[in-house]
Amino acid sequence: MGIDVGTTGTRAVIARPDGHVLAAATADHQPMRMERPGWAEEDPEDWWQAAITAIRRALEKADLKGSDVAAVGLTGQMHGVVLLDKTHSVLRPSLIWCDQRSQAQCDWITAKVGADRLIQLVSNPALTGFSAPKLLWVRDHEPTVFERAAHFLLPKDFVRFRLTGEFATDASDASGTLLFDVTHRRWSPEMLSALEIDARILPRAYESPEVTGEI
Repeated sequence: MGIDVGTTGTRAVIARPDGHVLAAATADHQPMRMERPGWAEEDPEDWWQAAITAIRRALEKADLKGSDVAAVGLTGQMHGVVLLDKTHSVLRPSLIWCDQRSQAQCDWITAKVGADRLIQLVSNPALTGFSAPKLLWVRDHEPTVFERAAHFLLPKDFVRFRLTGEFATDASDASGTLLFDVTHRRWSPEMLSALEIDARILPRAYESPEVTGEI
């Protein structure tokens, strides 16, 4: 089964090992919230409910049970910031990939780290689409929320957590956070130190084909 957590909906596809598609289903998300120009937020709990609906519909169409599924793969919208507290409750709506409110944080990151050094450390410039500037926006504007944050996840990884109980991501998604050392395949200690972000809130980063948990 493949599960794709998109921007407007979540899709589940069931295929045999030879690639033959047995069934597919999509469940819509609630419209993104745009309270101000350049802002874009979605509710992670809504993604999870959409995932449940899409999965159940696909299983029903294929006339299968959940136990018939041999493996699950996850894809989804990148860059979004999901913050959970110590009880694993969502702290605020997710700032998703197209949210543009963090230009001031991008400028601060570039000034603090240096444009050339950013490329060396994380293979990317500081852009508003990435996760780190969004994290810093929450820290700057909603400090009480940020102080309660025990876990940071990307959108599809929130669904993974709900399926498996594991805090995990893959190198592809991690590379779009501005916190991941793409060359050495690890979270960048230099970036975390420069931005004063606690490494303990980050999920474990795997290579995309690796098994990250069990349902």
